[in-house]
Amino acid sequence: MLRKTKIISTLGPVTEERAMIAKLIRAGANIFRLNMSHAAHDWIREVVVEIRAAEEMTESNVALLMDMQGPAIRTGYLQESFLLKVGQELEFTAPGYQPSQALSTATNYPDLYQDIEVGNTMLLDNGLIHVEVLAKNAERILTKVLIPGKLSSRKHINLPGVNVSLPALTDKDEKDLELGVEMGVHFFALSFARQGAHVQYLRERLQSLGSKARIIAKVEDQQAVRNLDEIIHQADAVMVARGDLGIEVPFEELPIIQRRIVKQCTIKSKRVIVATHMLESMTESPVPTRAEVTDVANAVYEQADAVMLSGESAMGKYPEECVQMLDKIARRTERSGGIGYAEFAELKDDKQKSVKAGVVLANSVEDSKILVFTRRGVMAHHISKLRPEKAPIFAFTAAEDVRKTLVLNRAVEAFWCDFDHQDANAMIDRAIEQLKGLGHLESGDKVVILSDVLIGEFLNDAILLRQVT
Repeated sequence: MLRKTKIISTLGPVTEERAMIAKLIRAGANIFRLNMSHAAHDWIREVVVEIRAAEEMTESNVALLMDMQGPAIRTGYLQESFLLKVGQELEFTAPGYQPSQALSTATNYPDLYQDIEVGNTMLLDNGLIHVEVLAKNAERILTKVLIPGKLSSRKHINLPGVNVSLPALTDKDEKDLELGVEMGVHFFALSFARQGAHVQYLRERLQSLGSKARIIAKVEDQQAVRNLDEIIHQADAVMVARGDLGIEVPFEELPIIQRRIVKQCTIKSKRVIVATHMLESMTESPVPTRAEVTDVANAVYEQADAVMLSGESAMGKYPEECVQMLDKIARRTERSGGIGYAEFAELKDDKQKSVKAGVVLANSVEDSKILVFTRRGVMAHHISKLRPEKAPIFAFTAAEDVRKTLVLNRAVEAFWCDFDHQDANAMIDRAIEQLKGLGHLESGDKVVILSDVLIGEFLNDAILLRQVT
């Protein structure tokens, strides 16, 4: 049985070579993430070549995801780390200004003083250090340490509840975007997407560069949560980025927000990814904690399209084992069913209602499979979002970019085919024979066939049921 939940694996120093990438593919990785917070352009060019060679070696279909660094607010360079104590005053200087006291660090955001207010709390180093704003001006911000810790260079600053005025893309993001388009990246993840307009800006930039890549909006702060509906509307997919989001919101709210995002994306027919700390302990340990197993299983039970590995596969000791563990947990959880958000899915037109009829038919036929011919991937996408109970979805398309972007859809296995505009039955027969050759179909299987491809006067918007001979 094919696994429905897709696995995204971040590449890094321990997984950059062709042989290891091939191992990750065989273990179950579907999409490879390129993290631009750490990756140099020369490395990207080299590793993409390795990915494509590994893809050919394994005869698989994998996609590329470039994760933009985004407009992160960070502390400056420190010659020596500070061991901050409760009650001490810590100064933050705007770019270009000199410190006025010993405990001082620069910031990379000149308008920080305009966004925050006296009394706001700033979180440093992934939320390990808390400081309260005492005073501010255009040159410097004075704070008091609430929760102590060791502060070193280039640490992330989180501002819970503060609406920041940072742009959608930084200058670095713009250069990374051009590289990603050059390398044929299929998905771009927009970090710190805070409103729908940010997603729309990235889409306009992609279109201007001639790219058909899809956009994944990363929900990472309270502003994004407040604007969730407009972000979902504009994006092709949403990532529950629980690293920064878990710092920005109270811990007890995080699982509620995750469930809300997964549900809303399913209802609105958008892909959804659950990410960060899925198997964090396996960075050092060959086995996960029981809590991590349950966390992964919950994401699968919620019927997210994909789960993602970050540092576990980029720099951990057991990257292949991490992918194997996600695969094992997902397969077992999928056999127990899912939460069923798809029953609330919005059907906007007759085509989507027709798709639902096909899914209902597949659910009513025991051990059925779904075969869909799709020009732009839309029909396969909607079938996936309706979450067929058991049937895998085999999508055939003549567009290579569609074949790649369908990799992210839950339960979809995508194949390239040359649409025969003269003989629909011959095209169906070829697809079935290909699937039989791959072991996905056997004689006697029932296949529900849907299509948005017009072949003569046959197949367009049709729903057929065929038994494999």
